[in-house]
Amino acid sequence: MTRNVYFNSPFLLGFEHLDRLLERTAKAAGDGYPPYNIEQSSDDRLRITLAVAGFAREELNVTVEDRQLVIKGKQNEAGDRTFLHRGIAARQFQRSFVLAEGIEVTGADLSNGLLTIELARPKAESIVRTVEIRTGANSPAVAIKRRAGEGGQP
Repeated sequence: MTRNVYFNSPFLLGFEHLDRLLERTAKAAGDGYPPYNIEQSSDDRLRITLAVAGFAREELNVTVEDRQLVIKGKQNEAGDRTFLHRGIAARQFQRSFVLAEGIEVTGADLSNGLLTIELARPKAESIVRTVEIRTGANSPAVAIKRRAGEGGQP
């Protein structure tokens, strides 16, 4: 299997996790069942709606682990029914969505065969930080020696 490395530029430092994220996203694509919508309900809110007709609340499971939203559904077989024709499949599914840093799942609602999951996206804020440039006189090794010479332990 050929592995694509998208973030191998020397100018992209610390982005190795994005390569893993793209691989995980490709695996999460699945077979297209159940169908879903993703909509932006406001500037900082998202909504995922999955069509899960026939599933009861107890047959659905929504979890967030390692920045991945996982929705699982498994219908219980109706043991006391005899079907002459079964056109509505009782199938299980797993649908995954990779969440960006800071996105939180705020709730889930099941109504009329639609599972709606609400997400909150934090406001992006720009942070500027000045990094001190040290010289030989104020480098960390010199500072430790000075403290040790002043009677303190390093």
